[in-house]
Amino acid sequence: MLSESAIWKSLNTPGRLILIAGPCVIENERLCLRVASALKKLCDRLGVFYVFKASYDKANRTSAKSFRGPGLEEGLEVLARVRARVGVPVLTDVHTEAQAAPAARVADILQIPAFLCRQTDLIAAAVRTGKIVNLKKGQFLSPEEMGQALDKAKSAGGKRLLLTERGTTFGYHNLVADMRSIPIMRRFGFPVIFDATHSVQLPGGGGDRSSGQREFAPVLARCALAAGASGIFLETHPNPDRALSDGPNTIPLAEMPALLKSLLRVYSAVQ
Repeated sequence: MLSESAIWKSLNTPGRLILIAGPCVIENERLCLRVASALKKLCDRLGVFYVFKASYDKANRTSAKSFRGPGLEEGLEVLARVRARVGVPVLTDVHTEAQAAPAARVADILQIPAFLCRQTDLIAAAVRTGKIVNLKKGQFLSPEEMGQALDKAKSAGGKRLLLTERGTTFGYHNLVADMRSIPIMRRFGFPVIFDATHSVQLPGGGGDRSSGQREFAPVLARCALAAGASGIFLETHPNPDRALSDGPNTIPLAEMPALLKSLLRVYSAVQ
């Protein structure tokens, strides 16, 4: 397993594509191991730096009846086993200050969810664990405003930070991905990742759940790499139509080899 400094170095290696990917939520350990193993083999073959992602708790589901995940304790146990058995860095999100320290004992990268990117105390708690922190841009913010979130992280001692674009609210039940966000946020001096699958989400578009347009995720991912993104964040599942969270905007696992090869062609062309 790579050390934290080696992971950070890999995230900053010029010319090496980053993929942060996995199921939206931890449904069970078998699913996570299957996805992580398949993507690790694929990325090793293609020379892509891979980080597994999955959430132990989806605290912002549309409906209170929706599946949220196994919870902190059980979820972190699953992530720890994925990390150890597959040998991949792990990313997961934290929703409260109290979650930061336990999550940091397992995860290599802590993620601040987009809806919480202005929560000063949450950002500080994540940074103070010493882990790499990924700040997702809120759907309600301009790319320039993410400079304020970065300042909060840096004032807490953060030096190893990522920024992730995930689309901006555009009317009701829709998002738009403005590719100007990529070069604007790159000016802050940290790697910028593009969240391809959440950018095609239709929030609340399914009534008591979000809908999505997964067919457009590859298009936006290619656009983001052409615009200068360092990597792609996406959700993938063997059977998205049966996924317990974000299925409509999730990429089928079987389509990942062709997708990643197409992304590499774009990425290599603009380096």
